[in-house]
Amino acid sequence: MSAPLNTIRTDPTLPAEADVVIVGAGIVGVSAAYWLARGGMKVVLLEKGSVGAEQSSRNWGWCRQQNRDARELPLSTRSLSLWEDMTTDIGETLGFKRCGLLYLTNDQAELDGWDRWGIFARGEGVDTRMLSPSEAARRGHATQKKWLGGVWSPSDGIADPSLAAPMIAKGVLKHGGHVIQNCAARGVELSAGAVCGVITERGTIRTRQVVMAGGVWARSFLNQLGINFPQASVRSSILSVKPGATGLPDALHTTNASVTKRGDGGYTLAISGNGRVDPTPGILKCTVQFLPMFAKRWRQLAPGGLQAWRYGFDTNRKWSLEQPTPMETTRILDPRPDKNTLRATLENAQALLPELKNAAIQAQWAGYIDSTPDGVPIIDGNSGISGLLVAAGFSGHGFGIGPGAGHLVADIILGRTPITEIKQYKLSRFKRTSWGKVSDF
Repeated sequence: MSAPLNTIRTDPTLPAEADVVIVGAGIVGVSAAYWLARGGMKVVLLEKGSVGAEQSSRNWGWCRQQNRDARELPLSTRSLSLWEDMTTDIGETLGFKRCGLLYLTNDQAELDGWDRWGIFARGEGVDTRMLSPSEAARRGHATQKKWLGGVWSPSDGIADPSLAAPMIAKGVLKHGGHVIQNCAARGVELSAGAVCGVITERGTIRTRQVVMAGGVWARSFLNQLGINFPQASVRSSILSVKPGATGLPDALHTTNASVTKRGDGGYTLAISGNGRVDPTPGILKCTVQFLPMFAKRWRQLAPGGLQAWRYGFDTNRKWSLEQPTPMETTRILDPRPDKNTLRATLENAQALLPELKNAAIQAQWAGYIDSTPDGVPIIDGNSGISGLLVAAGFSGHGFGIGPGAGHLVADIILGRTPITEIKQYKLSRFKRTSWGKVSDF
């Protein structure tokens, strides 16, 4: 069974023109469309399948500042308040709440790392609290275990991956935008080196501004325009259990298992950072740039199979804009989860939280995470083509910072003062191999 997802109905009529066309209705795409529509622009949001059906509904649902890369932290902080703002304005629940995030460990090196990060973060105004062994045992009482220590970040929270993107898409509609599902964007039409339209399977939309927010599809789409976009995909396998377990924290992370309460009362179970690297033509092309990341995470990542290659989302080939593209062949990426990972995840979670031993499995799924070499996204209006802004490569962090990323996209296009610094998100930083920090979440 695939990841749970609420679906919405939208108008299938393709507008003839728009101020902005956004390609990809994941959390970043819908958030960008929402803030642009709220800013008064005529927006068309294109989705080849269903809103939020890929990685945006297949993640943990964490909205965190804790342990963020310094380059992402300001965007993470702003996103927390934007989740609340969007919920109020749209009038629909996104499942967002500041329930706090709990980290527990018996590894001194890990604890020391959290402590170093906390010193930095508190200087940036983040409420992050180191826990003593007694405090960790008290907050983690559901584990029935002793802990060396931990971290509690009370202002962080979670949102519901099954609700968030579809409900934000309703916000796009509320502010006069168009959301078109089951309509793939085949490519961008140029005139004198600048965007003049988007070619879809149903026709062309005239526009001078395009936002590429296509997740793992971004690299091959941009390749059609001669843009070198360094991106690799990691297949993450997750499961959820049905409601019934009681007395558990809303969001708990340990090395062996992480647990998140879902909107229906069930729990999502995962192992942080674990994944399969399915070979693709794109990964082979970008291998040198990703060697540092693979070297840092070799204990967590394992070679995968040929699923991704067969899906064709990361191809090096050029396609005809007059013929069906890989986006039409695969409307929704729904890869098979890794059975060994699921088995280990369930066993580890039940060992961590005995209450889960009686909880029945609800669903099992996998998703492809779009990653950059340094684990930090690209949000850049200087793609090399006038009128083309790229917002992709969120490296498993896109859900929590989606509202802020979308706001930043709108700031750039509308010429407003950006809510955060943008230089750290430039595509140009990858002109050389990056050996930067890679975060696991």
